[in-house]
Amino acid sequence: MLVYPSALDLSTRHLRFLTDRLAAHRTACGTRWRRLSAGRQALLVLAHLRLGHTYAQLAAGFEVGVSTVYRYITEAVDLLAVRAPDLATAVTAASAKAFVILDGTLLPIDRIAADRPFYSGKHKKHGMNVQVIADPHGKLLWASPALPGTVHDIKAARTHAIIDALTEAGLACWADKGYQGAGGTVRVPFRGRWDRLSTGQRAVNAAHARIRALGEQAMATLKNWRLLRKLRCSTTRITSHLQAVLTLHLTCSK
Repeated sequence: MLVYPSALDLSTRHLRFLTDRLAAHRTACGTRWRRLSAGRQALLVLAHLRLGHTYAQLAAGFEVGVSTVYRYITEAVDLLAVRAPDLATAVTAASAKAFVILDGTLLPIDRIAADRPFYSGKHKKHGMNVQVIADPHGKLLWASPALPGTVHDIKAARTHAIIDALTEAGLACWADKGYQGAGGTVRVPFRGRWDRLSTGQRAVNAAHARIRALGEQAMATLKNWRLLRKLRCSTTRITSHLQAVLTLHLTCSK
């Protein structure tokens, strides 16, 4: 296999943070020797999460076995995932904001046609439904655990108790038409064809759309981690990978 130099569009803060976590974990476990140092393991994991490099590519680049790459990535992802904020923490942090933006996205996966629970009729592809909360400037605040792609946004929001949490906190929330009937503090645009809406309703929907558009920045933040653009791991591991990315973003982008 040919090997060539590559680059990561991440800061050294990401590398130092993950290296420190891995070094502390190795000390706690009493690890004496590893094929790669904590710093090299951190670099391997970041290349996988940010660039989506496969195990075989990483094994060739770091001169280790594929099984070693799998163990290194699983270990690091689990360490990061447990540090991701839960919904209550995210809502508390967002309570000082004027409002938040709620939206759903689909993380594509490599499923076959027989895997109907993961097929999204809206997006016409297999994937996992993830709910995202962003602040008024489009900054990513929280991402939910992944659900099968057949789950609609409103059902996913209720499953994760997002609506109840926002309502209890008295936090206004802007969402799209997929959340019609959510109630609480969730605000959605008027339904109906544009030409059948009144002038006032059109103005409200236009202003609503301008606000919600900022939430796309939070989606882009997630999709910048190329692994999330096409997940090939087990569906039971997708939430851990998502939470690992969320931890790195929230911790290292401050």
